[in-house]
Formats: sequence, C-alpha cells, structure tokens
Amino acid sequence: MPAKKLTKRIEEGILFLDGAMGTQLFERGAKAGICNENLNVESPEMVADVYRAYLDAGSDAIITNTFGATRIGLNKHGLGDKVSQINIAAAQLARKTAGADKYVLGGLGACGELLEPYGTLKEDELRDAFAQQATALSSCDIDGFIIETMTAVEEAKIAIEAIKSVSELPVLVSMSFDRAGDGFRTMMGVDAERAVSELSGLGLAGMGFNCGTLTMDEYIEFTGIFSKLLKEAGLPLIAETNAGKPELIDGQAVYSLSPEEFAVKVEVIANAGASLIGGCCGTTPEHIKAAVDRIRG
Repeated sequence: MPAKKLTKRIEEGILFLDGAMGTQLFERGAKAGICNENLNVESPEMVADVYRAYLDAGSDAIITNTFGATRIGLNKHGLGDKVSQINIAAAQLARKTAGADKYVLGGLGACGELLEPYGTLKEDELRDAFAQQATALSSCDIDGFIIETMTAVEEAKIAIEAIKSVSELPVLVSMSFDRAGDGFRTMMGVDAERAVSELSGLGLAGMGFNCGTLTMDEYIEFTGIFSKLLKEAGLPLIAETNAGKPELIDGQAVYSLSPEEFAVKVEVIANAGASLIGGCCGTTPEHIKAAVDRIRG
C-alpha cells in the first residue's frame, strides 16, 4: 500500500483513476452475458492485464473488478454464494498488480433493483449485501472505496452506511446524470443540489459523476455546477466521463471519441474543478494515457 493515505494524496493534486473495465475484458476474450466479476476467479490474468494496462497508462488508482459483486448482483448469475471469494480475488489481484506505489479502490455499483415501495428490494437486504461485499474487499489492503453509477440517493446512503459499518477507509460516491430540460438529473430524478445536500454530510472523501448520456460539452457544463456545490461542502469532485455520447449502431452503443479529443475535454473538466479524473463507458487505457499526458505535460 502507498505510504501516503488516499485522502492526503487527493489534497495534493489531480488523482487519475482508470477507465472502463467491461469492454476491456471483452477485448481480451470475455464472452457477452457472462459474469465479468467471476473472471477474478476463473481468468485472473485477464483481469490483471486490464489493471496493468491502466497503470501503465498513468492511472494513480485502479478500481477492483467488483461493480456487480454484491449477493444481489451475483445471484443473477447463480453465484450468490461466492461473494467473498470473488471480491477477495479481485482486491488481492488489484493490490498485487498496483504494487506499493499505486492506490486500489474497492468498487461497488448500483444493484440494479428498486427499493420498496417502488420495487421489492428491502433496505435491510441491500444494506447487508453491501456490507458483506465491503467486508470482503476491506480484508485485502485496499486504500478506499468508490460507489459508482448511483441514481437514487436512498441507495447511495445505504451503500455508504454499509461500508462505514465495517470499515474506516475513505469512501467516494459517484452518481450517473443525464440531461433533463435545462438541467441535469439522474434516472430517479435526483439533481446535483439534492445529491450534495443529502450525501455530503455522511463523512465522504469525495463525490462526483460517472456514466450517463451526456456529451463532453455537457459534462463540462455539469462539472461547473457540481464543482461549485462541492466546494461549498468542502469535498473534492470526481469526474469519470464516458468517451463522449454513445451512438446506437446496429443495436450497439458505440463511443467514437478519440483519446486525443477526450483528453482536450478532460483538461477543461480538470480546470473546472475536478480533483479525481477517470473514464467510464467507451474509455480505454489510450484515453487515460492521453489525458494524463495532456494534463501532466
């Protein structure tokens, strides 16, 4: 583990995260429809190769391949009894690949189901699932947690509370926003003001956004809004943009923004106030490298 704590490192300047995981696994031979998280156990070298590619590109931190590795997510693949095995494998692999100088963040994602009364998922069930995952990840010398692609503040709160019930490591939270009229909201109608108001007082190490359907110029606009709110709250901003807005080609979402174009826009986002910068859908190690090279010169 790095000698410098993650929170201290964030205070000292931009920290680069990694980019998309799923598409990189597909490029290395993973089949569509499988449980990507189970590759931590079944094909660890494939996962390690993705970690390594982002580290070589200049990422300061990598996120474990555990986005859907709660009991709720793994049950969809008949793997609900392997929560600890899959998460521990991912975190140990990330720690080994990152070495002593780079950071490892335990990744938790939105569960993909709706809480009561909108759906059938109970709060206690979700909290237990996140706590179980966080317990496994925190046993493996990670440096912190990142909760990503949240659309409901209720789920984000539960994830934060669950992590903090089993670990004292720093927690980052990222939500997914889309254009909504003249502003920006998540799929569940949450705007930046509400997200910051309800989550910033929960002892977080940072907040921000990832994924969504925004163009790079819309990400830049949104960064200005979110950055101002977080500055008032005393929190650093996380920005993990897609490689531009997806286009639907032959039924597939295609991200066509080049690494060079991505880097130009990301530099603007950094200048607008982002402290932690990474990539989401469509980004590659080449996109991260271009951004690191441009911003760090």
